[in-house]
Amino acid sequence: MAATLPRNDELADLLELLADLSELEGEDSFRVLAYRRAATRIRETGGPVAQLALEGKAKALQGIGKTIEEKIVEVVETGKMSALEKRRALVPEEVVKFMRLPGLGPKTARRIWKELDVTTLAGLKEAAEQERLRGLAGLGAKSEEKILKALAEEPKDPRESRRLLGDGLPVLLALVEELRAHPAAVKVSEAGSARRRRETFRDLDVIATSTDPPALIEHFVARENVASVVAKGDTKATVLTNDGLRLDLRVVPPESYGNLLQHFTGSKEHNVALREDAVRRGFSVSEYSVTEVETGTEHRFDDEESLYAFLGYAFIPPELRENAGELEAARAGELPVLVERGDLSGDLHSHSTWSDGKATIEEMAAAARELGHEYLALCDHAQRLRDGRLERQWEEIDALNERLAPFRILKGIEVNIRANGELDVADDLLAQLDWVMASVHTSFDRDPTGRVLHAMASPHVDCIGHLTSRRIGVRSPSLVEVEKAVEGALATGTFLELNSQPDRLDLRDANARLAGEAGLRLTISSDGHSPKALRYVDLGVAQARRAWLTKDQILNARPWAEIEKLLK
Repeated sequence: MAATLPRNDELADLLELLADLSELEGEDSFRVLAYRRAATRIRETGGPVAQLALEGKAKALQGIGKTIEEKIVEVVETGKMSALEKRRALVPEEVVKFMRLPGLGPKTARRIWKELDVTTLAGLKEAAEQERLRGLAGLGAKSEEKILKALAEEPKDPRESRRLLGDGLPVLLALVEELRAHPAAVKVSEAGSARRRRETFRDLDVIATSTDPPALIEHFVARENVASVVAKGDTKATVLTNDGLRLDLRVVPPESYGNLLQHFTGSKEHNVALREDAVRRGFSVSEYSVTEVETGTEHRFDDEESLYAFLGYAFIPPELRENAGELEAARAGELPVLVERGDLSGDLHSHSTWSDGKATIEEMAAAARELGHEYLALCDHAQRLRDGRLERQWEEIDALNERLAPFRILKGIEVNIRANGELDVADDLLAQLDWVMASVHTSFDRDPTGRVLHAMASPHVDCIGHLTSRRIGVRSPSLVEVEKAVEGALATGTFLELNSQPDRLDLRDANARLAGEAGLRLTISSDGHSPKALRYVDLGVAQARRAWLTKDQILNARPWAEIEKLLK
């Protein structure tokens, strides 16, 4: 049955289109936001939300209520969403596409449609060429130029403009350190979604205070890797780097640094919930201050800790600011102590030139030691280790371990879970290994849940790798039922991996949190194919923090001797 259900991304697309059409119709903003929140949650959920809706369980997901669940059931049963069909009949099809163009939000798109009677992209192009758009308030000659340029380019889905966190985070962190070293800088911090460690980003944001804001801005725009300056003022600037990254710097008043940093870190949902709660307690929160409504007294804070404390919360780590229960937990003093990078003792998934890696075992081990690891599990792909190659690899590992002690290279392997659920390595070989990863690498739509559960039943499989098989921006998650996989892992003593590769980050945050709350320990593994890639665990730790995970919930935050005692 699951194979015929609409995929999560298909349901999310329908709700996002419903939000767009509703916004064009001028519908209540709270309803539009509810559709968008639900679409995001559905897109981020590992298991099939359609199945959950049929079982009456979808409304248990954050951001999905009874009404949304009923719409999902309607799609499953009829193939359509009546609310969406009604709006499609009212709004010309291509007007929605206006909103994808620069400077054209829903209100402006609606005015172009209603006031100029323009309903197609061809008509919009003609109106811009005839300089008719500039007759609408808020649009000018530059707006027409931008629209014509965008229409001449290949149309893109707005989600495609987002980059992987792993592409931008090193650049952002290096920029923060460089700005901190500038004589005019006082405080400098990353902000935005990258500070929350969202898996993708559109812009990279930095907030600073300075004794000489123009000087700091000037240094920022004159950096060597700046390809073009998009905007520049005395207190803020935007640049594009040579590799296409958009960087924003905002220099703010020092007395409001905490307010502004909190505001520009987001998320939007977190900030809305924070402000709504403040209103109930007699405060009005803006990006610059907190005002006592009764007296008009304003409070500004030079750090976030003081701001949260004034509003009655424990400090909320940026990774948790997604309006997923963090405000309630912070007020009750129940926030977890999140895992940190320094908690990791080793890495349980890496590759070498024995399969598809780019470095020798010795080079990988040396890089792991430099990162502070006590052990590294070598998990080359099983299909590259046939005909006695696995045993010869063991000989090399034994020799290296004699020289590298007390550091230890673990004899591991990554076996493939075939379409019938069987493993592609014999049990007698698996029994001799320290650590066995099992992963789905092909036929992703062929009963992924059943295959994973079958692999877990093996007495030799220690961990399931990249459970949902997603590649961000390339391949959607498989329809593996994450809850059943977690139940199976707990029942069989199998662990699940949080794969740290930038385009995987699989488990995603919502699924990793589900697993942690169920009592399952996870591994944070680099799946590194080169020495440099072993550093991906930084991203995995960030993902684990977004999932509310503590040190105790991470298997490889332990010495290997302790892990051995926890294996099957």
